[in-house]
Amino acid sequence: MLHHRLDGPADGEPLILGPSLGTSLRLWEPQLAALARTFRVLRFDLPGHGGSPAAPVATVEDLAALVLETSGAAGFDTFHYAGVSIGGAIGATLALRHPGRVRSLAMVCSSARFGEPASWHERARLVRAGGTGPLLESTAARWFAGPPQQALLDDLAAADPEGYAACCDALATYDVRAELAAIKAPTLVVAGRDDPATPPAHARELADGIPGATLVELAGAAHLAPADQPERLTAALLAHLPAHLTATPGMRVRREVLGDAHVDRAVARTTSFTRDFQDFITRYAWGEIWTRPGLDRRTRSCVTLTALVAHGHLDELAMHVRAALRNGLTPDEIGEVLLQSAVYCGVPAANAAFAVAQRVLSEEE
Repeated sequence: MLHHRLDGPADGEPLILGPSLGTSLRLWEPQLAALARTFRVLRFDLPGHGGSPAAPVATVEDLAALVLETSGAAGFDTFHYAGVSIGGAIGATLALRHPGRVRSLAMVCSSARFGEPASWHERARLVRAGGTGPLLESTAARWFAGPPQQALLDDLAAADPEGYAACCDALATYDVRAELAAIKAPTLVVAGRDDPATPPAHARELADGIPGATLVELAGAAHLAPADQPERLTAALLAHLPAHLTATPGMRVRREVLGDAHVDRAVARTTSFTRDFQDFITRYAWGEIWTRPGLDRRTRSCVTLTALVAHGHLDELAMHVRAALRNGLTPDEIGEVLLQSAVYCGVPAANAAFAVAQRVLSEEE
């Protein structure tokens, strides 16, 4: 079993995060806080890396088997999976060999084939002979578009030579180019535009081959996108992961009232600056107020429309006219609410509200 760490709510949907060759589970630390709000996150170390001892692995299938063993020990029957480089290759292998286990897949700075086998066998031979120290300078240039992050380079320096070399040998035999069409899990492919190890062409091959895959390219990212562009990668993952959109009661109600398209756009635009606010309105407004038993949703829509008219929040008014239709109000009933608002909120406010509502109702016909 691999050394691993669990974070997030015990009842959260399972999410496994796989590292890149030469790194440890610390690679995913910039994303952990956002992902662990909703998911039960399992991060693992490759054999011979971090806290995992070296193991006799010869193929990526062997690595995938170790991940399955580790996930089983954590109680994960099925799981979402995201991995960087060899971590992405493990995810693709799991999706191909164990499709019933993988709910969704994200391959970050990864590939269907990592170059010629001879280059990997040569790297394995060099590391077995002299350790990973001689790789540090060239690896830093591949890993980072910005300043090198010493903690991650320390992970490479500390890697067990045999464990690292065994992973190189596994990469030499990895080639799923002919099998990409068999991956059925919803898939996100992320490329670093400045990645010399797996350039964007590798990501495009994955996205073109995997049915329905989404491709995202990150400017200013080399091979370790979680470190180079942490906020952009986090936003891409949160927009991709379906459990993030439905796992909490507040998010379920938010989607039911406002619609999938609106919520998907809001989630996709979330940044580290706005994330806490989005979490606040999802938990408080939608998870506590809109779910209270004292008023039904039709009545809550009437109250909300009136408040938005009173304060002149016309953009939100348009959104909540659509929500009122979903909550069962008819156009005539929406008109009655706006007419009532004209008496108590003022004719100018109601006049603007009628214009907004007329536009929305015409669009919805």
